Amino acid sequence: MMIATAVTAFGLAQATQAADPLKVGISGEPYPPFSFKAASGDWTGFEVELAREICDAMERQCEITPTGWSGIIPSLKAGRIDMIMNSMSITEKRQRVIDFTRPYYFTPGAYVAASDLSLTPPDDLDGLVMGVQAATTNATYARRALRDSGVDIRLYDQAEQVNNDLLSGRLDVILADQIAMAQFLARDEAEGFEIKATAPHHAAYGEGVGIGLRQEDDALREALNTAITAVIADGTCASLSEQYLGTDVCVDG
Repeated sequence: MMIATAVTAFGLAQATQAADPLKVGISGEPYPPFSFKAASGDWTGFEVELAREICDAMERQCEITPTGWSGIIPSLKAGRIDMIMNSMSITEKRQRVIDFTRPYYFTPGAYVAASDLSLTPPDDLDGLVMGVQAATTNATYARRALRDSGVDIRLYDQAEQVNNDLLSGRLDVILADQIAMAQFLARDEAEGFEIKATAPHHAAYGEGVGIGLRQEDDALREALNTAITAVIADGTCASLSEQYLGTDVCVDG
């Protein structure tokens, strides 16, 4: 009787765990068009809506859980969130501490500067001040590939801080995600700025963007991989990408 009771209790615990909403970690700092707050105050954006579709495909509930970008991996490892879905590239360095699903999108980094600045990166960066968001693949690329270019690299906690310092003239150029920059340049205050070039393929950019997971969460990874493949195959990912980004960035295979 005691064994049967223990087995029953274990089964109930497993069922309860499976029924608990998955906490999807995103940066608490808006990163439009991937994640931002709508006028209603609710989080939305390409990755937020894609996360909801992926959870629907798994028949699981999701809770969008904002946290600071610099602490998002520690939050995952501590169990405060169940996964990271916020434009996190799959890199060798990150794979030492967390696991990833298959990639679901990829976009290159882009250099943005004033339209009247003659600039062909990386050759013309010497003597310029460049802003990059810290703890990103663009920051890794800048550190590895541009260290001998003569550029003064300034790191920022938030993407919007980088954008604002470019607009105010405290920066000459910024390096950031191409899609995010296209959205930034569509703003009225960014008139007079343009994308000068995109960064070449480099190991710093990894294999694309995937969902970050704890290394022991094998079952969740497999379920997510199946769901990601499904929402890409049925066109859901492409539709959301076109809606929020203006182009299809979803990765097949």
